[in-house]
Amino acid sequence: MPKSREPAWPRCGASAAIFRRGEVLLVERGKGPLRGLWSLPGGHIEAGEPARTAALREIREETGVVANIGGLLDMHEVFRRGATGRLLAHYLLVVFHGRWVSGEPSAAGDAAAARFVPVEAIDRLPMTDAAPDFIRRAWRIAQSPQ
Repeated sequence: MPKSREPAWPRCGASAAIFRRGEVLLVERGKGPLRGLWSLPGGHIEAGEPARTAALREIREETGVVANIGGLLDMHEVFRRGATGRLLAHYLLVVFHGRWVSGEPSAAGDAAAARFVPVEAIDRLPMTDAAPDFIRRAWRIAQSPQ
């Protein structure tokens, strides 16, 4: 009897809090269970791709913005379970912080919208669970003397 194939977990992703003056770059998710929520731009890390490179690629693909990565902010795990408790998804996300270099946000890929949002206005948007904390922490780093 053939063995059923379970998905390989965890899946790895990368994202970044990118700042331009007093604003942070955000995307509205256009697909999947996070549809309609705002979050940091990011996505899957391709096989053999460094996490930092993946974050910059995903930012460019989802928003058209070119950015620089300043450093690692955090590692974040996301678990999604069905009604019976069965694991549906496990993601390990590498979260960076950085600064805008060029380009104006324009939604592409799986993003329904992309824009810079004033940091003080993030609580007015429906956001993914961890995004506001990441943004605040990254903003403190961005404001500290270099």
